[in-house]
Amino acid sequence: MIHIDHHRCAYCGGCVSVCPVEALTLAETRLVVDARCTDCGACTAACPVGALRPESTEPTGHHFRRRYDLIVVGAGPGGSTAAHTAAQAGLSVLLLEKRQEIGAPVRCAEGVGHDQLVPFIEPDPHWVAAEVSQAQITTIADGETHTTRASGGRGYVLERRVFDRVLAERAAQAGAEVRVKTAATGLLFEDGRVCGVRVRHGDYLAGNGKVELQARVVVAADGVEAQVGRWAGLDVRLPLQDTMVCAQYLLVGIEIDPTCTCYTIGHHVAPGGYAWIFPKGEGKANVGLGVQADLWQGVAPQIPPDGTARVGDGDVLGYLTRFIEARPFLAQGYPVTLVAGNVPVSQPPARMVTDGLMLVGDAARQVDPLTGGGIVNAMAAGKLAAEVAVEAIAAGDTSAGSLSRYQGAWQQSVGRKMRRNYRLRDKFPPGQRTDERFVRAFALAAGG
Repeated sequence: MIHIDHHRCAYCGGCVSVCPVEALTLAETRLVVDARCTDCGACTAACPVGALRPESTEPTGHHFRRRYDLIVVGAGPGGSTAAHTAAQAGLSVLLLEKRQEIGAPVRCAEGVGHDQLVPFIEPDPHWVAAEVSQAQITTIADGETHTTRASGGRGYVLERRVFDRVLAERAAQAGAEVRVKTAATGLLFEDGRVCGVRVRHGDYLAGNGKVELQARVVVAADGVEAQVGRWAGLDVRLPLQDTMVCAQYLLVGIEIDPTCTCYTIGHHVAPGGYAWIFPKGEGKANVGLGVQADLWQGVAPQIPPDGTARVGDGDVLGYLTRFIEARPFLAQGYPVTLVAGNVPVSQPPARMVTDGLMLVGDAARQVDPLTGGGIVNAMAAGKLAAEVAVEAIAAGDTSAGSLSRYQGAWQQSVGRKMRRNYRLRDKFPPGQRTDERFVRAFALAAGG
C-alpha cells in the first residue's frame, strides 16, 4: 500500500484524479488511502511534492546548513519582522513556518491603525482591502441600544494572506532563509540553555524528515499556542478569563459604509467581548465576535420565539449566527470564509526570555487586552527582539540576563499601554462593559 507523508502532502488532489481504483480520498486537509490500493504507482507519478511512495522505500531530500545565528519559529508579522531586522543587521537567519502557505489560514479581523503601521512598512494597495476613517460603537444593555460614531482617524483593513507573505518576502530579500511546511517539534539544550530547535519538514530540507538545527538565539513567534515557550520552561499558560474565543465570517453581498468600522458591546451579544464589522470593500466585510472563554456557556442564548434550535446555538458560532440574523443588512450576505480561534487578552508572562530564547507576539501575549488587536504589537516586539539578539550575539552573551533587555524595552514602551488597558478591563466586570467609561477607553484603544 502507498505510504502518505502527511507532513509533506500539499493536499492538491492530483493523486486522487489519477488513481484507477479510487483508493485515494482528499478529506479537506487530509489525504486518505484505503485497502483498494494496488500499488500501481500512478499517484506517486502525479504527486508534485513527493509525499507518496511505496511503503518499502524511504524519502529523499536535500541537505542544508545546520547552524544559524537566529532561528525564528513562526512567520506571522512578529516573526517575519524579527527575521527581517536581524538579516538586515547581517545575522544568518532561518524563518520557519509550519503551514504550507504563509498568511493562511487567516485568524484575524485584519484591522490596523495608520500611525502604528507606518513605522514598519508603508501601506500598499496590494494588501490593503479598505481604508477606514470612521468608527461606530453600539452598546446594548437592559433592552436599550445606544450608538455613537466618530470620524477623523485613519486605519486599514488588511488582506492578511498577502500582507504576511510580503513581510516574509522582505525577510528573504534581506537575506533570511525562509522554510514553509516546516514545524518545530522541540528545542535543543546545552548546559540548560536553548541552543537550537528540532524540526519536522514537509518540503525538501532533509531525507529523514527530522532535523536538529543549532542557533545562538531562538525567537518563539509561534502564536497563541506558545508551544516553544512551554518547551523552554516559561509559564505561558492562558487562563480562561484571559482568553477570547472568536469566530468570523467574510460576508459578501452586504451594504455597509466602506469607510467605517463597527463594534457592538453587549453581554448577551458577546459575553465579555464584542462583535465587529470591518469593511473590506465591494460589499464585503469581516463580521465576527469574540467572547470570554469562561463566560459564554453560562450566558443564556437568545433562542428564537418559536423555540427552535439551530446549528451553533450552543457555541460561539451560534452567537455570531444570531448577531448576523438579527441585522437584515448582514443577513442578506453570503459567507465565503469562516475562521475561528482564540486570542490572548492577558498580561505577558512574568518571563518573556530565557537563556538563548525570546517570546514574541501572541506567544508572548502581546495583545491589547481591550480590543484583542495584536498585529502591530507583534511587529514592534519582533523588531525589539531582533535588535537585542544582534547586540547579544555580537557581545557573545545570549544569556537570559543579556536578552532581558528586550523584555525591559517592551515593558517601557508598548507594554506600558497594555498594562494600563488590562487594568481597565479588570476594573469593569463583563456585565458592566457597556458603562460609558469603559466604552470611552475601548474607543481610544480601538482607534490606536
